[in-house]
Amino acid sequence: MIRHPPTVVCYICGREYGTKSIFIHEPQCLKKWHNENNLLPKELRRPEPKKPEVRTITAKGFYDLDALNEAAWRSAQSQLVPCNICGRTFLPDRLIVHQRSCKPKVAK
Repeated sequence: MIRHPPTVVCYICGREYGTKSIFIHEPQCLKKWHNENNLLPKELRRPEPKKPEVRTITAKGFYDLDALNEAAWRSAQSQLVPCNICGRTFLPDRLIVHQRSCKPKVAK
C-alpha cells in the first residue's frame, strides 16, 4: 500500500497543500483574497475568513489532520455566495459571470 504524504486544506481557498507548504501558501492566498475582494461590488464583499481554531490532539500528541481539514473545508465553503435565481453557490467573482447566463426555470 502506497502512503501519500499528509495534506492540509487551506481555510481560504479549500485546496490541499503539503504540511510544509501550507505555511507559505496561506499568507499569499489571504493577500490574493483581499485583492479580489476589494475588486467586487460592495454588496458582494465578504468579511475576511478566519482561520479555524481546532485544538484536537491525538493520543500521540499530534494535531488531528482530519479535524483540521474538515474545519478548513467548512471555512472555505462558507465563502461561497448563492445565486438568487437558481440557488447554486459560487465565489463572488464567479457569481457575477454565472448570473449573466442564469435563467429562472420555466414551468412546463
